[in-house]
This record gives sequence, C-alpha cells and structure tokens, in this order.
Amino acid sequence: MAVPVIAGLGTAQPPGAAQDELWEGFFSRHFSGTTRALAARIFANSGVSRRQAAVNPLLEDVSDWPTERRMRRYQVEALPLGKEAVGRALTSAGLAAGDVGLFVVCSCTGYATPGLDILLARDLGMAPDTQRMFVGHMGCYAALPGLGAAADFVTARGRPALLLCAELTSLHIQPAGARMDTQQIVSHALFSDAAVAAVVVPGSAGPDSPGGYALREVTSVTDTSTADHMTWDVTDTGFRMGLSPKVPQVLSTHVRGLVDDLLARHGAGLAEVDGWAVHPGGPRILNVVERELALPPEALAASRATLDEHGNCSSPTVLLILDRLRRAPVPPRRVVMLAFGPGLTLYAALLERRP
Repeated sequence: MAVPVIAGLGTAQPPGAAQDELWEGFFSRHFSGTTRALAARIFANSGVSRRQAAVNPLLEDVSDWPTERRMRRYQVEALPLGKEAVGRALTSAGLAAGDVGLFVVCSCTGYATPGLDILLARDLGMAPDTQRMFVGHMGCYAALPGLGAAADFVTARGRPALLLCAELTSLHIQPAGARMDTQQIVSHALFSDAAVAAVVVPGSAGPDSPGGYALREVTSVTDTSTADHMTWDVTDTGFRMGLSPKVPQVLSTHVRGLVDDLLARHGAGLAEVDGWAVHPGGPRILNVVERELALPPEALAASRATLDEHGNCSSPTVLLILDRLRRAPVPPRRVVMLAFGPGLTLYAALLERRP
C-alpha cells in the first residue's frame, strides 16, 4: 500500500505592510469613538508585526464594496497567487501539472464558478481526467482535511495529489458604520492573505521512497455544543467574522486528548514530537496549546514567528508553519499539525520526515 508523502510545498503572498503602518494609515481612522482606543490595544497586542494583503487598505478601501464586487476581485487576485504557489510546489516535488491525479482547493474567502480548481487546472495544463475537490467555509482548519483527502487518494490510487489553500481575507474589511464589536476588531487586527500548495505523492517503506514528510494520520474532534463560537457569515458587504472569547476555553478542553490519542495510535508520546505546526488563531490560542500540552516555549517558536511575520492567513497558515519547519537547519523528525475553526472543530495531523 502506498504511503502518502508531502514531497513539495510552494508559497505565494501579495505585498506586505507593517502592522503599525496599517493602523496609522487606515484602521485608526476606520474605528471611531471609544472603539478606537479598544482597537488600538487589540492591534498592539495582536502578536502581528507585518501582514500581506492582495487588496491593501492603505491603497484601496474596499470596506463599502458590495459582496458581488468583492467576489469579482477575488477571482482576479486569487488566480495568479494560486498559480504561483502551485508552480513552486510542483517544482519542489519534481512533478509536472499533468502528473496530478487529484486537485484539492480550499478557500473560504471567495466563490466563483468556474472556480479556482477549474481555472488553474486549465491554465497549468493538468490532464482532462484530473479529479477536483473544492473545500469551502471550513475556515482556518481546512488544510488538514484537505491533506487528508489528498492522502486518501494517493493511498487508494497510487497517483500524486495536489492541495492548494488560498485566502484573501483583505477583501472582507467591514464598513466603518458596521457594528464594530471586539470580535470584529480582532479579525481586522489578525487576518492576512496567502496561498500555499502541497504535493502529496505515493511513497513506500523502501530506500527509494521520495523524501519529504509521510502523512501518518489526520484526525479531528468537533464540539457542536459550541457551534456559535466561531462564525463566518456572508453579508451584503463581504463576509463577517464572529469570534467568541470562549474559544480558548473550548480548545483547552479538547486539545490534550486529541493529541494524546493521535500519538498513542502510533506508539509515540509528546516527548517524541520535535516539531509543532500550530495554527496561530491569535496569541491566546498559542498560549492555551502551550499550556495544555506542557510544551517548552521554543516548541511554538515557528507558529509565533509565522503569526508575527504573516498574521493569520486562515487555511494556508498551518502550511506556512510546516514550510518554515522543513527549512530549518535541522528539520524536525516528527511533526504534529494543529488547526482550529468553525464547529467548533479541532484538527490534528501526524507527519514523519523521510530521508
């Protein structure tokens, strides 16, 4: 049976801006009254120093745009970003677009038909019999079920699969006159744009197996009693985030059991994990994971650095962290990936480095 191996990653990001610059040049005027002081504190404590935006509010204010106009712009901006990320991932894996048997696309920030999966398959020269899957509205954890679907295909069919996560959160700044509660300010302070692609290929237990990270398992737990804690609503002026301050509490209830059970099924424990790719939903999320798993501060250094340099890019973020880990002078041997989103859902994956 084929062992699914992540053999290539490719990233693409639009131009960036400093968090202070975004605050001074746009958001300090976007918020008003007592909300401005609250927003200033949230921006200052976001754990973000720089973010990327396909639609930079310093250059172009889309906050009053109707959703239809935002969706048209999504297709214009997402297509070249996705093409760049996919091209780099395929090159990294030593494959051509025509080799791809399954193309999975995850995105919750824009919709169009034909979608990115069809347009990129066409423009990159994928085979007519390439199967496609589009995953929408799973939000920040979508990369892991996307990887799971790709891995299942590789295992069953013995052919390569390709995952693309592409998000343009910059298109969803809410109007200045909209209800600006704390959760809305938090989303404006954290979110960023990115596209990351991953190539999954069939491996084996032998010495000729491709290098990269073998995907051992993807698992999840969903607490449906907290379904209202994280929402992403389509409105007439873009998509609006709902984010309860109770989210860290829910994570603290479930994350240790999820990780312990995953590792136990593979004969491992927390001490044998030397790489952590934890989705940085914000500084509090990382603090909760660090505390509940009793991790040393350096364990989440890659996650904190990704939040600092790129913000929360939704579904691509955990793949950005994995890319950072694999580029380390000594890449980790065993990696646990964790991501969280609507449901409230926790996803985890176990990876092991191949020679």
